[in-house]
Amino acid sequence: MVMRGIALKLASITVFVSMAVLVKFASATVPPFEAAFFRSLFAIPVVGGYLAVTGRLRAGVRVNSVQAHVWRGLVGSFGMMLGFAALALLPLPDATAIGYAAPLLVVIFSAMFLDEPVRVFRFTAVFAGLLGVLIVLAPKLTLMNGEPSERELLGAVAALGGAGIAALVQLYMRKLVRTESTTSIVFWFSVTSTLMTLATLPFGWVMPAPAAFIALVGAGLCGGLGQVFLTASYRYASPAVLAPFEYSSMVLALIAGIVFFAEFPTKATMLGASIIIVAGLAIIWRERKLGLAESRLRKPTQM
Repeated sequence: MVMRGIALKLASITVFVSMAVLVKFASATVPPFEAAFFRSLFAIPVVGGYLAVTGRLRAGVRVNSVQAHVWRGLVGSFGMMLGFAALALLPLPDATAIGYAAPLLVVIFSAMFLDEPVRVFRFTAVFAGLLGVLIVLAPKLTLMNGEPSERELLGAVAALGGAGIAALVQLYMRKLVRTESTTSIVFWFSVTSTLMTLATLPFGWVMPAPAAFIALVGAGLCGGLGQVFLTASYRYASPAVLAPFEYSSMVLALIAGIVFFAEFPTKATMLGASIIIVAGLAIIWRERKLGLAESRLRKPTQM
């Protein structure tokens, strides 16, 4: 069951990196809050289509707590806008690297607020991954040399704020799935965030060019699919287990940066990315080993 959660997490990461590429492309001319609206709006057909195909449309949109979904939509929308602002202001690898504060916070918050057991091995892997993030980040952001530009400073603040909110949302979703279905969480987040981001209409929206419009629609479709995968992953594994796998998006971000934005990685970037990959693989090995050990303990002995 844990490996299924990890697979869903990795699938969501792949789709979300694709979404980030599309948002970054459109952000050259479209403000982040407008991009967040498109991402939310066009995620609705994906989720609705999934519910219709699986025959769970009526059950999927049923809610037990309207207030819980409103809060999830409000906080998640704010975090999404901060993340999109970071993509607009920073290179894709930099924004991705700063966002890696979220998995570390999830592990810490899980231990603090959910009383989940987090072993030394997992903590060590998470901190090793964070070290790799810092190695990637340090040479790139002028924020690190004491004289940051206003653009980079705002981007870093937005990315850090988005990471903190993302960690809280992940913990909240773990609680929410106890009473709400996965599909209802995804569907109503898209609806509530569409309404909440629409409220930013008076604050500088623009008419997107055709290419930007297509990118925004694609981002919304990717966002809906990625949200389905992400929410489902927490039904099979804890946030502390899944958090380190967020680091795998660095590899995809580096590739996307080269292919789409001509952002070639430095030696420091490659070293940091290697550390991140090793940390993720170590977690996979450890969780599989623990899973096999638990299976042996549960298996009845033969006489």
